Amino acid sequence: MPTRRTLQCIAPIAALSLGNIALAQRPAPDPGAVAEVRAKYSKRELYLTMRDGTRLYTNIYRPRDTTRTYPILLMRTPYSIAPYGADAYPAMLGPWQAFQDDGYIFVNQDVRGRYMSEGYYSFMTPHIDHKRGPKDVDESSDTFDTIDWIVKNVPGNNGRVGTWGNSAPGFFVAAGMIDAHPAHKAAYPSAPMIDWWMGDDRHHNGAFTLAQTVNFLASFDQPRAGPTQSYPARPDPGTQDGYAFHMMQGPLSNYAKGYFDGKIAFFDSISAHPNYDSYWQPRAIWRHMRDIRPRVLVVGGWYDAEDRYGPIRVKRSLDSMSTATNATFVMGPWSHGAWNRAEGDTFGPLSFGTATGRFFRDSIGFPFFSCALKDRCDRTAPKVMVFNTGSNAWRSYDRWPPRDAKAVTFYFREGEGLSRERPASPNGSDQYVSDPAKPVPYTQAVSFGYWRDYPTEDQRFASRRPDVLTYVSEPLAEDLTIAGPVDVSLHIASTGTDADFIVKLIDAYPLSSPAETPGGPRMDGYEQLVHGNVFRARWRRSFERPEPLIPNRPDSIRFSLEDVMHTFRRGHRLMVHVQSTWFPLIDRNPQKYIPNIYRAAPNDFTRATMTVFRNASRASAITVRVMGAPER
Repeated sequence: MPTRRTLQCIAPIAALSLGNIALAQRPAPDPGAVAEVRAKYSKRELYLTMRDGTRLYTNIYRPRDTTRTYPILLMRTPYSIAPYGADAYPAMLGPWQAFQDDGYIFVNQDVRGRYMSEGYYSFMTPHIDHKRGPKDVDESSDTFDTIDWIVKNVPGNNGRVGTWGNSAPGFFVAAGMIDAHPAHKAAYPSAPMIDWWMGDDRHHNGAFTLAQTVNFLASFDQPRAGPTQSYPARPDPGTQDGYAFHMMQGPLSNYAKGYFDGKIAFFDSISAHPNYDSYWQPRAIWRHMRDIRPRVLVVGGWYDAEDRYGPIRVKRSLDSMSTATNATFVMGPWSHGAWNRAEGDTFGPLSFGTATGRFFRDSIGFPFFSCALKDRCDRTAPKVMVFNTGSNAWRSYDRWPPRDAKAVTFYFREGEGLSRERPASPNGSDQYVSDPAKPVPYTQAVSFGYWRDYPTEDQRFASRRPDVLTYVSEPLAEDLTIAGPVDVSLHIASTGTDADFIVKLIDAYPLSSPAETPGGPRMDGYEQLVHGNVFRARWRRSFERPEPLIPNRPDSIRFSLEDVMHTFRRGHRLMVHVQSTWFPLIDRNPQKYIPNIYRAAPNDFTRATMTVFRNASRASAITVRVMGAPER
């Protein structure tokens, strides 16, 4: 344990003028809600000094009722703890309304290098396992130092602290629960960013998430000279048609001096590190989740377009590296963070028949903190609680994937078939031409960043393209429920020296299917995306050391689509798509091997013919975990 400086704070900061372009664009808070918070809570603003001398801007909201003690809820964020000013109050405190009503001390903090805090902001701050002195700081030490100060100096606290945050703040929760302070009793990493190369917002298996990253970094990573209440707004792209915009930009190398105008330093870092190297691996916080002491509630959404990977990866790390941790894992039918705010009874055209978000908040989330921080333990938290999409039911298990989920393989067959029977023929393959000049869109919507509803969008627009292979099963005679990862085994060849392979698992509805939501569209023949993912062929043997394909030589690629829990209902069919572009969700592969794909020039992009083999010796397939399936 390093020597700890005595943490200091300066006098409360006077009310600050907002003058803030970014904040001014936010909807005006409800005056009645603001008045309610002001009536119940007092506010204090101050700087807390970390062990290395960096001061982090912090505000503290204490209940005005001082007749009892309260636990502390700490949220550390790079997204601003506005409103700034001693008499400026938000419309709500805490993860959702129930916490504010029940009584907690709420502490919010701008993380180092963001908004009003001092220091340098490091994206996905690498964790330091062995700290040798006060200059060795990371998000674990900043969380420790913050908790140490508030439990010793904030009147009326009961000595227990819970941390919470969604998305990027979820990363700070995950990082902060490592080497935790003794008072740190509960951690709620909600949709946490966990590994920005393997998954989450910036990459999928190393493939660059073009639309989301360009949209995000254009505003978030604007330079600053020091503490500030605002950042410049995102430059106007001139259109919300992301497909058209990104096609006009051309190769990734054009963005740095083009749309980004040389101001986005993190994009330069991404461009300099195309492989899973010593820049990215230390930022994979899941690698450090040993012996986690606080209780953990890790939550994610099956339909989260941003950080679906994070909660699943955290769960896996806790299972393997921190087996004694009291942890609950929840996945529901939600978009990014929707479980914290929405009813959760529908998603796009799908209906779940129940308010899944409210169920989570009332039956899992709020009781989790009440037990850990207030000793109200009237119900036992499940180890695993997941929503089965398709059958629309919550299921609880003692482990994930469930014990009775058995591996079943579906093979690509002739005539666009998908079958459990392995091909017997020595011959069999399908081909398509992939053209980077006319990439397959990932959505039919007009959207500049991620389109929220794409994770369940009807895929018929892709099925009808000649550069998308489609394999589909016979109609199911009975319900089929899958739970756990979906593994892909592709046997391929290309006329080029690099290629992307996108694989999508789809639930194909019968041609006569009623609407699921009141007033919604009929679901006749709907091809619902269950989940998809991308793999770049250069990393088929190693994420650290890429290799080109040898033109026309058969090769193999194996990867995972990540986890799902979904029931394909009787009469529905399993469908699989294979394609080589997914634009602009994923950047375009030139299909010519360029050691650093971010340096590809316009004339490097070339058409290529892709071959997918489906024969006895090269049997391309997907493997799912089927509930109740017999051993095979």
